[in-house]
Amino acid sequence: MADTQTAAGTLKLEFRHEPVMLAEVLEQLELSEGSVVCDCTLGGAGHSIAMAAQVGETGLLIGIDQDDMALAAAHERLDLEALGTPRKLLKGNFGDLDELLCSAQVPGVDGFLFDLGVSSPQLDIPGRGFSYHEDAPLDMRMDPGNNTLNAAEVVNTYNEADLARILRVYGEERYAREIARQIVRRRATEPLRTTGDLVEAIKAGIPAAARRHGGHPARKSFQAIRIEVNHELDVLERGLEAAVRWLNPGGRICVISYHSLEDRIVKHLFNEQSQGCICPPDIPVCVCGHVPALKVITRKPLVASADEVKRNPRARSAKIRVAERL
Repeated sequence: MADTQTAAGTLKLEFRHEPVMLAEVLEQLELSEGSVVCDCTLGGAGHSIAMAAQVGETGLLIGIDQDDMALAAAHERLDLEALGTPRKLLKGNFGDLDELLCSAQVPGVDGFLFDLGVSSPQLDIPGRGFSYHEDAPLDMRMDPGNNTLNAAEVVNTYNEADLARILRVYGEERYAREIARQIVRRRATEPLRTTGDLVEAIKAGIPAAARRHGGHPARKSFQAIRIEVNHELDVLERGLEAAVRWLNPGGRICVISYHSLEDRIVKHLFNEQSQGCICPPDIPVCVCGHVPALKVITRKPLVASADEVKRNPRARSAKIRVAERL
């Protein structure tokens, strides 16, 4: 992609990756002229550019990201491609959605988008420590300015049982105990300081035959440690619950997830929020007063087309779930 010069400098091309399942997102959110839409994972604004075109000059685009580089890139790109749409870009974590939207004085929202996981640009910047392909300091923080816990602290201070639990639960790693044992054994001699150190410990904990298939042997463990560092699953639940509260009637939440842990949380919350009476079946008259807040639109998650997966490999594991405010 050709470089683009602006008055603010050179647009950060590392944040111009292709947005995942863009057509499906736009179709499911059902935005129109004048809608208020909130992109809770702004990134390089790939989805937001298209959503801004739909809400137009009478609508409002709200973008949230905890990454300063992403916010800077999004500001530049929106200036170039969506200047006519009013916008509010907010630095923060979508787990704090209530506080962020209150501070922005937003009365209500017609559509929320959550594109979960770490963005491709973050993975591609070696110094951030997200990638097992590059040797870099162990970090993995999505918001280094506000998060003091990093990957180095996790692998060098957590006890073996806790490391194994994180790898098993968050990474669904079959060899979690063996990898945790290798990490603890190696750090007893010298702390693990880089992603390369961690990759070697992970490989040592996985049998050679198992390392020859199933993708990079460190993939699941890096995912697990990243989730622990950034408290991603707790943040997701808080953010979704807040989004339900802020949705206008008829408004929709669209969530793109990339692994089964995220997808299960989204599915469970949507189903829970769509339930009516929760009284025991032997009570003839409802006494709980529970009413559904959502209608689930996607009983089965949407997945990317074969053409998109071929064009954009990041879409391979993507699943979209959508719910509508009653």
